[in-house]
Amino acid sequence: MIKDNPDLPETDVEDVETNMENESVSPYTCLNSKKLHDAAIRALDHYLAPPSQKKVKAELRPSTIFVVAPNVDSETLLAHACETLASANVMASELAFDLTGPACNLALGIQQMISLAELSVNRVLDQVDPQG
Repeated sequence: MIKDNPDLPETDVEDVETNMENESVSPYTCLNSKKLHDAAIRALDHYLAPPSQKKVKAELRPSTIFVVAPNVDSETLLAHACETLASANVMASELAFDLTGPACNLALGIQQMISLAELSVNRVLDQVDPQG
């Protein structure tokens, strides 16, 4: 299927044709080309500048409102993760039964992914504490 391309504004096409005839090519020939050039420079600086030149914004730092205590052992963390996944599994199942069609399939897919993560956490928990 061939899609139609939108027509370009006539002023931009005429400006480009005029500049091609004069052979004086400048990155600022069109009305918005300076803005586009500045945006390109900012994008290149963002992705290619060395880390020392990049500005670290305070709003990009992760929030510390919820912090896991550093002295909590791995077994406790795994047990809480397992309980959280079990709760999410039940919530996704209940939601799936209230929905129909593609939305139900989506909820069941999410529920299956939660179940797989819960199985993985249970396996690790069994290896940490084989007696449990």
